[in-house]
Amino acid sequence: MAGRLGGTSSMSAPLFGCIEAGGTKFVLGVARGPDSVLRTGRIPTTTPDETIAAAIAFFAHAAEAEGPFDAIGIASFGPVELDRTAPGWGHITQTPKAHWSGADIAGPFARAFACPVGFDTDVNGAILAEFLWGAAKGCDVATYVTIGTGIGGGLLIDGRPVHGARHPEMGHFLPRRHPDDTEFAGCCPFHGDCLEGLASGPAIMARWGASLSDLPADHPGHAIIAGYLAQLVIAQRALLSPRRIILGGGVMGTPGLIDRVRAQAEQLGGGYFEGADIDRLVVAPGLGDQAGLLGALALAQGAG
Repeated sequence: MAGRLGGTSSMSAPLFGCIEAGGTKFVLGVARGPDSVLRTGRIPTTTPDETIAAAIAFFAHAAEAEGPFDAIGIASFGPVELDRTAPGWGHITQTPKAHWSGADIAGPFARAFACPVGFDTDVNGAILAEFLWGAAKGCDVATYVTIGTGIGGGLLIDGRPVHGARHPEMGHFLPRRHPDDTEFAGCCPFHGDCLEGLASGPAIMARWGASLSDLPADHPGHAIIAGYLAQLVIAQRALLSPRRIILGGGVMGTPGLIDRVRAQAEQLGGGYFEGADIDRLVVAPGLGDQAGLLGALALAQGAG
């Protein structure tokens, strides 16, 4: 996938601004297509005013060199308001991220650059990009789950990300407690021991004082976290019947974790689920760490 960055394209092709808005950093890009990302940048996620102003400055400088934007796509951490008829469309809603509850993300970019803005969750953007250019090509039902600072999941059916009343909140699924993990209360401020409260990066650090990848290979944490993620795989198979479940995010960089998740999901499934080999069903992102930024590009391309 390295070839996607720094490609060349006709200057007549549409120009898009791309924003992967994360709770830790904003990843910014200017692109004419998935194989023509002209420039990228990263800025820390501090306060909304400071972060958005820095992002606008990045794109203003790019526009001076490349020309006006045809659209901007924002794939954002959430929860977010996705109903375009709602007064709060394009805003973060109630989030544990300090200062960001109620923040307007889409509006400042629409006003600054006078162009359409595509807006969705970071994980809905990622599954859309994976459907267009990555590991979910040809899949009528597919999910993308990121396991990192938080846990979020995006769902795509027939090429369209699912919204519904808001958008999927797979990180707040309530799993069974692992028998060797009964003392930890969980770290979700809303639910305690939901999936995010038990298996996210902060939950792992709170329990064991290290990231999962830094724990010894024989540490019980590996089986515990794989078990919780395997429960999500089984829940998705039962509820959604996906053809692809893509697991990304920093925690999934732990060596051997995806194989542990597959093995535990097979065990939990008890031979009931058919129709997909587990190694083809549960996969790493085909777009690697570019899934989020290319998700923003996909949202920009669909804006209008």
